[in-house]
Amino acid sequence: MRRPGPASSAPPADPRGATTRRGWVVAGLMTTLALSALEGTIVATAAPQVVGDLGGFSLFGWVFSAYLLTQTVSIPLYGKLADQYGRKPVLLIGITIFLAGSALCAAAWGMVALIAFRALQGLGAGAIQATVQTVAGDLYAVEERGKIQGRLSSVWAVSALAGPILGGVLVEALSWRWIFLLNVPVGLLAMAIIHRHLREDVVRRPHRIDVLGTALIFLAAGSLVFALLRGGVAWGWTSAPSLAILTVALGAAALAIRVERRAAEPVMPPWVWRRRAFVGPNLAMAGLGLLFAGPSIVLPIYGQLVLGLSVAVAGLLLASILIAWPVAASVSPRLYLRIGFRRSSMLGATLALVACTTFVLLPEAPPAGAVLGVGLVLGAGCGLLSVPMVVAVQSEVGWEERGVATSASMFCRILGQSLGAAVFGAIANATLHQRLQDAPAALRGALPSDVDGISRTLQSGRTLDDRASDYLAAAVTAATEHVFLGLAVVALATLVVVTAVVPRVAPPVASTATAPAD
Repeated sequence: MRRPGPASSAPPADPRGATTRRGWVVAGLMTTLALSALEGTIVATAAPQVVGDLGGFSLFGWVFSAYLLTQTVSIPLYGKLADQYGRKPVLLIGITIFLAGSALCAAAWGMVALIAFRALQGLGAGAIQATVQTVAGDLYAVEERGKIQGRLSSVWAVSALAGPILGGVLVEALSWRWIFLLNVPVGLLAMAIIHRHLREDVVRRPHRIDVLGTALIFLAAGSLVFALLRGGVAWGWTSAPSLAILTVALGAAALAIRVERRAAEPVMPPWVWRRRAFVGPNLAMAGLGLLFAGPSIVLPIYGQLVLGLSVAVAGLLLASILIAWPVAASVSPRLYLRIGFRRSSMLGATLALVACTTFVLLPEAPPAGAVLGVGLVLGAGCGLLSVPMVVAVQSEVGWEERGVATSASMFCRILGQSLGAAVFGAIANATLHQRLQDAPAALRGALPSDVDGISRTLQSGRTLDDRASDYLAAAVTAATEHVFLGLAVVALATLVVVTAVVPRVAPPVASTATAPAD
């Protein structure tokens, strides 16, 4: 099998490149990405109304899990298909699947039906995640890819702020079903823009679909994500179900590696995991997923119980990460063109390490501004870590392999988020559980009886007496500090990986070619 060689940093001038007005295409990409970015926050806002209408509270967690599961496992397949048949058809098909899932979610007659339709939505989101980033790499030269990555990252920041507000307005004014119906006109607009302005001249030739490899990757990734989502929730980590599912994941992964080595057109080629130019960035992207998952679990509840902030203001602590991320991503080209991809990402990992360590060293009940500052530094670190690694991977390959290379990075990042949610959720829950068990006898009657009771206390608005409130705040502080200590370890490990595994190469040479006219 041919190994990919370094690609030109110039904007695509070959017949397979996108040759269209980039401004319109970027607008279409950002609109498409907004469909996926809004889903998490806007659906979570409508949770009480959905459960009240459909019932099935015990199953509601699967509304999110099914979406994440199908999105994750489908990303490698879409990346390969985009290389074989072009980005445009894969992206349009992905949006169509997403919109079909959205319309069916709006018409769901029960919780099981909603979960099934969310799984369909996730299949569409997998195509969006894989292909949007690939198109961005096609359109822009190496010195400009950081800017477009910054714009795409800003979609997540805006969605984090606008999602809860928009979801609340739709639920109050209309119905929870409109949070899904809203996707339809937005998605149709994105499809119209992409269909009109994204043009590719793909060389048509017969391709062999790697059916067996795809099935094994689906099984391996799906089993792993399923084990991470349910472990410690539905059953213990060392229980028979967890061990059985993880065994299936490992067995399927081993078979997938063997099959992919022999496949004519493997969906996940061996060079993705063999060459340092890909292994290092992919591991760094997994670390990035872990770094983002931890704060998502603890910062909102920390802001409410420890800092005494409202729900909206506490949400800004987490949003600060997403605000600083695209800003740092936008300025990253100036760095990686001067000092290279590796050193730029080392700086990002170092900033993340400084942020996480600083949080652990903060005094008890620190000013909200200090926590906000930690979030901004962590977000800046994530932005400087992510963009050079994505651009480095995309710059190593030509058009015909960029989909596979990019999708592997996205795949590792989402797997990292799933692993982070499981690991840091377990750390936080274990700390809180131990503190509740060790509570003085005089306080036990006033405190929540278990970890889930803390969330119920927040949602009900029940006021605890001063002693119980102080004890609970101290427990949440300890859990948050333990999570950030774990995040510091992850940041340090990511820094080591970037330093030791990512190849030392000269800074990329800026292209002098003229970009396609807007």
